[in-house]
Amino acid sequence: MLNKQNTPSQDKPGHTESKPWWLGLIVVFMGAVCLYSANDLENTARYAAIGPGMFVTAIGVGLVLLGILLLIQIARGEKFEPQDTENAEGETPMDKRAFFTALLGAFLPVLIIEHLGLPITAMCSFMLITLAFGSRRIVMNLLIGFILGTSSWFLFGLLGLQLGDFIPLLGF
Repeated sequence: MLNKQNTPSQDKPGHTESKPWWLGLIVVFMGAVCLYSANDLENTARYAAIGPGMFVTAIGVGLVLLGILLLIQIARGEKFEPQDTENAEGETPMDKRAFFTALLGAFLPVLIIEHLGLPITAMCSFMLITLAFGSRRIVMNLLIGFILGTSSWFLFGLLGLQLGDFIPLLGF
């Protein structure tokens, strides 16, 4: 017996809904890229049992498996529709300003960490992410980001991992 999900669309006669096969195929492809890239990395290291290639391999295998499971769900006729969440409706359009602000906050470290160091980079990124989530306390968020970045820099130093100069622009 077919349920309503597996029947053709009733809106247009003779029209069947297209299935988003591309979504599962992209996930499988991303996993395959990770597995291909893992060939260049060592799976073990001299000083530790696990090397960087082990993580990339695990992520690649996970993505391939999740992609296959997604393709199985699509083949069974599972519908992928936006779901209502707390304080939001599934049909609400995306807030592009918030999205691009968060995207800038995520990519900003790539651009400025060498020149400004971890504390200032963390301060700016934290402020942008909180701004994207709707916070308007910019000075407080800058202060919190600086404290988090500074404490991370010092804690990594205690572990013996050097993250570069504290603030390279000032020379310390």
